[in-house]
Amino acid sequence: MENKTGGKLISLENQSRRDFLKCSAWAGAGVVWMLSGGIPKAFALDAAGNLPEGISLADNFHFVQISDSHIGFNKEANPEPIKTLQEAIGRINALPSKPSLILHTGDITHLSKAEQFDTAAEIFKSLPAQVHYVPGEHDTLDEGGGKLFLERYGKGTKGIGWYSFDDHGVHFIALINVLNFQQGQMTSLGEEQLKWLADDLRAVKTSTPIVVFAHIPLWTVYEPWGWGTQDGAQAIALLRNYGSVTILNGHIHQVIQKVEGNITFHTARGTAYPQPAPGAAAAPGPMTVPAEQLRSYLGITDVKTVQGDHPLALVDSTLV
Repeated sequence: MENKTGGKLISLENQSRRDFLKCSAWAGAGVVWMLSGGIPKAFALDAAGNLPEGISLADNFHFVQISDSHIGFNKEANPEPIKTLQEAIGRINALPSKPSLILHTGDITHLSKAEQFDTAAEIFKSLPAQVHYVPGEHDTLDEGGGKLFLERYGKGTKGIGWYSFDDHGVHFIALINVLNFQQGQMTSLGEEQLKWLADDLRAVKTSTPIVVFAHIPLWTVYEPWGWGTQDGAQAIALLRNYGSVTILNGHIHQVIQKVEGNITFHTARGTAYPQPAPGAAAAPGPMTVPAEQLRSYLGITDVKTVQGDHPLALVDSTLV
């Protein structure tokens, strides 16, 4: 398993399925990523999922990323996605300090049905903080191409649902890159959204920490499967002058990280089912693993800022 910084992927590429399972088992309860000067330092969590000594969420602003709930999915890879989503929410509620906010990076539902959105909304009521959403491609399968999602979560957004907000000195940017989705092809943001992003950033000081969240990775994880955004590089170029930028995504249902100077890219586990590592199968899609291992592939991400500095720490927690 490659484990390098300096712009290299931390990934599971070119592993056999058996090796992939071993690597994922090693991830166990998760990893804490402390970022300083754009360089990540990793700290393994203990078997109980506890933070390393000296790292306290209570001392810092922190928020949680949750992704790929896929309410309505009912195949072998996980016949109970509602149950695993509820377990993820239980993990969030059990954090030693309440998060200030929660980001959901898409695929709330599996088939964009009204009843699936309703079920998810009822479950999300138990979350301890406000949730900010972006859609996944599975949330835009209705005849209106995302109408049901926007009716619920699009109030106050721009264009096809993008928006930004500030919290505790951090500037958050929600981008939409799923409405032209086609299986196996790279998606895009579009000129209108890129223009809005450039305008939005003009009012943000370069010293302000920025968190961007979207469903599909902005960077190219694996082009043959469409795991990337065609014009993502244009968005990334607009962010290079800022001192601390973290880009959070879902879609691929696994943790892969990359660091390029001041920008850290992070993809999250889903709460519904795992997907194969890039190129480790004939195609992406739900991956069936032994039932006793499933929860080691599912989880949440907790992110905190460091007071007096701009680095962010990423804490990935599995549902084991």
